[in-house]
Amino acid sequence: MKRFLNCTSSELLQMKARELLEAIRGSEGRVLVCETIGNRSPLMEPITNAELAAAMGADMIILNLFDVDQPEVRGLPKVSSADTIREVKRLTGRPVGINLEPTLVKDDPKDMDGWTMTKGRTATTENAVKAHEMGADFIVLTGNPGTGVTNDAITDSLQRIRQALADDIILIAGKMHASGIPSESGENIITPEDITRFHKAGADIILLPAPGTIPGITVEYIRELVTYSHSLGMLTITAIGTSQEGADKETIKRIALYCKMTGTDLHHLGDAGYLGMTVPENITAYSIAIRGIRHTYLRMAASILR
Repeated sequence: MKRFLNCTSSELLQMKARELLEAIRGSEGRVLVCETIGNRSPLMEPITNAELAAAMGADMIILNLFDVDQPEVRGLPKVSSADTIREVKRLTGRPVGINLEPTLVKDDPKDMDGWTMTKGRTATTENAVKAHEMGADFIVLTGNPGTGVTNDAITDSLQRIRQALADDIILIAGKMHASGIPSESGENIITPEDITRFHKAGADIILLPAPGTIPGITVEYIRELVTYSHSLGMLTITAIGTSQEGADKETIKRIALYCKMTGTDLHHLGDAGYLGMTVPENITAYSIAIRGIRHTYLRMAASILR
């Protein structure tokens, strides 16, 4: 299997889930994932935040706050709702996934400026199947700030979704911050016991907070969890979900190298640099830190028609 680093857009978008995992594994910790929000005005109208992230060096795109019942990515050409994810993939030439959250929708949710939980964002089997049918390459089972997502809930959703979709989609599980659960903060955000449960429930990739982003989360601690995850045959992704994706370049590069030291397979930049995506130049800075100018510029410059 060709490693992700050397794949063209046409090759990436033709890959099945298991092939994509092996391409990532072969890249030895040099795959960068960027999270964007589609239901906000894009940073560089009239194009989508996903296109901007891809242009700055992102390898894969996560759509946060994506509602499978009311799909919206502002800046897209007019397409049918069912083709929203496929259109993002067509325009970016990148594998695209979404976040789904194992939590409840309140009976009378108050307007939280678009962050209020909706039925189409919950981590149900029905929503996961819809996402797969819409073209999603992967699903991230996690929690946004204050949503009350627990690791137990992630495990339950993960098991049901894996049973429904078998090996047809990549499943990522974990949290990058406490998600409003005080008992799952600091080192308790994710433990070896949680990783064992996620593995048994069918996770392909374990999501871990990047060292330096959560109080008490060190390189040594995350390295232990990465090593353990690898021993079970899973990949890992270290994530910046604490708005530090909007920090200065030196901080970004330092976190990037911390993550590289843990042995992680994928690196994640969140969507809160500006509202809707990370600071664009931080994508490039992070990419250069983990893989140098050659692979960064190749990803930025290669035509998606190749």
